[in-house]
Amino acid sequence: MFIFKEINKIPNIKHGFFSRNSGLSKGIYKSLNCGLGSKDNKDKILKNRKIALKKLGLEKKKIIIPYQTHSNIVKIVDENMVNKRILADGILTKSNKISLGILTADCAPVFFIDVKKKIICAIHAGWKGAKTNIIKNGVKLMLEYGSKLNNIISCIGPCIGKDSYSVKVDFFKQFISENKTNEKFFKIIQKNKFMKFNLASYINFKIKEIGIKKNFYKNFDTYKDEKNFFSYRRSKDKKEMDCGRCISIISLI
Repeated sequence: MFIFKEINKIPNIKHGFFSRNSGLSKGIYKSLNCGLGSKDNKDKILKNRKIALKKLGLEKKKIIIPYQTHSNIVKIVDENMVNKRILADGILTKSNKISLGILTADCAPVFFIDVKKKIICAIHAGWKGAKTNIIKNGVKLMLEYGSKLNNIISCIGPCIGKDSYSVKVDFFKQFISENKTNEKFFKIIQKNKFMKFNLASYINFKIKEIGIKKNFYKNFDTYKDEKNFFSYRRSKDKKEMDCGRCISIISLI
């Protein structure tokens, strides 16, 4: 499990970005696979989620994990929505009776915390969601819910690294057509054919663009670090039949 010490200092907040280790799943899902969308054993997945909650001392809380579709949708949730199917890639709450969870395998888990009002938001940010403003939508919903921008801090969890995210020129053109300055998030490998994309840096830019001054992230690479992380791209390159999902959790206490 990985944490940010800056977030850990905030009273009444618990968070953790979990690796793939210390769970019950076997084979390609070894071992803390928390993705019910995978073909892994459902009972083991649910037990893995409980293991993660217990690690944070949150075993008595129910967890809400949205049904993620790479959208830009963020929804407010509370304890009455436990076990309901929530179509969204971001969830927000001010309830201390639930935990929020995000599942990833290369995309970035992103947390936002209002340190004064104690409002939290958890977002699944792949390139599609980030490009179509899921970050902005999440913060906008926090502001509508009573937050003030200067009270919000954020952090970006483990995702695919800048040296591993290979993309084609058509992908690159989508970002350049949006904003010419997006060129700085790409490294040309073969002119007019292949580039590398820096997802974490792009998300960080989107966060700063909104006006959030404190955002924390580290240079993880879920693709390269097979020991600690599931990776959709790595599993696809290895021609594996499926891929597990790491869980990231944040909660008010």
